[in-house]
Amino acid sequence: MGFKAAKRMEALPFSGIRAILEKANQMQAAGEDIIHLEIGRPDFDSPQKVKERAYAELEKGTVFYTSNYGYPDLREAIAEAEKKNNGMDYDPSEVLVTIGVCEATWDAMYAFLDPGDEVLVPNPVWLNYIHVPQSLGAVPVTYSLKEENGFQIDVDELERLVTDKTRMMVIVDPSNPIGGVFTEETLRRVADFAIKHDIIVLSDEIYELLVYDGAKHISIASLPGMKERTMKLGGFSKAYSMTGWRLGYVCAPEEFIAAVVRVHQYNTVCAPSFAQKAAVTALKECDEDVERMRREYERRKNYLVREINSIEGISCADPKGAFYILINVKSLGMSSADVADYLLDKAKIATVPGSAFGSEGEGYIRISYAAAFEKLVEACDRIRKAVADIRS
Repeated sequence: MGFKAAKRMEALPFSGIRAILEKANQMQAAGEDIIHLEIGRPDFDSPQKVKERAYAELEKGTVFYTSNYGYPDLREAIAEAEKKNNGMDYDPSEVLVTIGVCEATWDAMYAFLDPGDEVLVPNPVWLNYIHVPQSLGAVPVTYSLKEENGFQIDVDELERLVTDKTRMMVIVDPSNPIGGVFTEETLRRVADFAIKHDIIVLSDEIYELLVYDGAKHISIASLPGMKERTMKLGGFSKAYSMTGWRLGYVCAPEEFIAAVVRVHQYNTVCAPSFAQKAAVTALKECDEDVERMRREYERRKNYLVREINSIEGISCADPKGAFYILINVKSLGMSSADVADYLLDKAKIATVPGSAFGSEGEGYIRISYAAAFEKLVEACDRIRKAVADIRS
């Protein structure tokens, strides 16, 4: 009958990451030996105690709706974790459990952005932070994270970009796709900027437990004057290797939560009940599992940084968080998309072109080191040969 999708769908392109994944999966199904470095999915199983708690809850019949806000014991456990990890004093009433950070992002932006509002967004960034506000009629205004600046936020640039329409600012710390961690000095300057211009800060900190080489993660919400204007997003997918459990959360003052939960109640009603109970176990009993995974990520990261920087024609900074490395491929004389295509077609390595994360990502490719160490060793060999072929 020729029905067309709604006009707003023009602001929701297919994910560049998922496009690479689909192509790589098709090649793998056809018998190709593909090394997957494109997807931000931990290669570890979820902690055994978490799975056992889920089994037990299912046997008990924990299979029904919960409060829109989530189970009280999970909200209390999240508040306790925020105190332990970030020195934050959140009351459980200031916590909302969501279906991952994806839903938390949508709900928070839907609740606080009107059409025409401007939101300051990092560039490069996980592109939900571009396309979600666009789909709501808001205007994403990007600020640059540049390698020559250590991928730190340039507050002078923020001052040039801010207008009387600026309603919100997004921070992703540690960063996807960079893997960078913002310094305390950077965060204090950003906090001063947000207070000065009366801006809401949406701070995605899902990778906060995955930091390396003695780096320290600081939640911007913990800085003076920031809790009352910050919506902090967190979740279980990355540090706890629980991607398929689909659990995230928003920590914010009660008046923020009161708005966000109204979107959440129509969007998803509640997160899965038995998964919420398992998440309590994750927070209370799985610190050793998280630390074991963190140490292995650190080992992989250090190996990759050394190997990548030994390959003539490419280079990378030494990231201090998450499980991504942004590889500088500018000297190869190809677009990031062409480099990613070449590596997939010729070297059978799935990576993501930096352009999939915004204009500042051009000239880079992103790899995820959430893959077995032996796969990373093989990947470095293949990349070394592929880069040599490109340069020859």
